[in-house]
Amino acid sequence: MGQIHVYTGDGKGKTTAAFGLAIRALGRGKKVAVIQFLKPKPSGEIIALAKIKKFEKRLLIKSFGSSELVKKPTLKDIQEAERGLKEAKKIFKKNYHLVILDEINVAIAFGLLDIKKVITTIESRPIGTNVVLTGRRAHLKMLELADLVTEMRKIKHPFDRGIKAKKGIEY
Repeated sequence: MGQIHVYTGDGKGKTTAAFGLAIRALGRGKKVAVIQFLKPKPSGEIIALAKIKKFEKRLLIKSFGSSELVKKPTLKDIQEAERGLKEAKKIFKKNYHLVILDEINVAIAFGLLDIKKVITTIESRPIGTNVVLTGRRAHLKMLELADLVTEMRKIKHPFDRGIKAKKGIEY
């Protein structure tokens, strides 16, 4: 049976860790799908992976969401998250070794997705499909469902000193 990994916490590196796993799987000839929630534009990791021609037939990347930080969810925010979950359902019907649901924990925490629907979707995956769920504030039910949970803990971050995110480092 494929495993469920959760990368959560207030520290940096959740998405980057998930993409490290994607690179490992792709390097071993496996198929990988990435659904990004709350990210309408590709991150640096996605830009790099998309440029590797050798991976193009084994790598699927889709992004859903607004570029604005969700404070109070709008109908559009909810619709975008639901479109992402619907896409995940389609992907789970295909033969992928690894499916990354990037920032899905945040989408759940912000009330954009129903935890029960997300769990039902994840549980519908084929037996050998591994799933990685990233994002802060992972729901307790997701932690219980997971085979592996890693918490990235912030000890010190440039944001705390008012330093803005840098292209190529934070995104």
